[in-house]
Amino acid sequence: MIVMRKDLNMRKGKMIAQGAHASLKVFLDRGALAADGPTFTFTCTPAMEAWLGGRFKKVCVSVDSEAALDDVAARARAAGLPCAVIVDAGHTEFKGVPTKTCLAIGPADAPEVDAITGALPLL
Repeated sequence: MIVMRKDLNMRKGKMIAQGAHASLKVFLDRGALAADGPTFTFTCTPAMEAWLGGRFKKVCVSVDSEAALDDVAARARAAGLPCAVIVDAGHTEFKGVPTKTCLAIGPADAPEVDAITGALPLL
C-alpha cells in the first residue's frame, strides 16, 4: 500500500517517483550491503517473500496532511507491519524544505493493511 499526501499538489511524475521510493525503501530498510562485496541482503517476512515470488500488487491511497500521514505510519508500526516514510529533500519542489511526501506499508496480508488504510480514498 502506498499512502500519498494530496495536500502537497505534487506533479504526477513526482508522486510516481516518491511512491516508487517508498515501495523500495520498505525492503532496503530491512537489509544491509555486505562489507566484503557488492551483495545486498535483506530479511523478508513471509508476506514479503510471497509478494516477491508472485505479482507485485500495489494500491495507492491518499491523505490530506502530514499529520494524517504520520498517524497512518504510527498505526502501521504499532501493528508490526513493514513501513517506510519518504522525506523528499526539496530540490525540485517544496522550495528546498525537506517534506514528508508518502509512505509504503507492506507487503503484508491484505486484512492487516486494510485495518489501517481501508477507509482512505484511492488516489
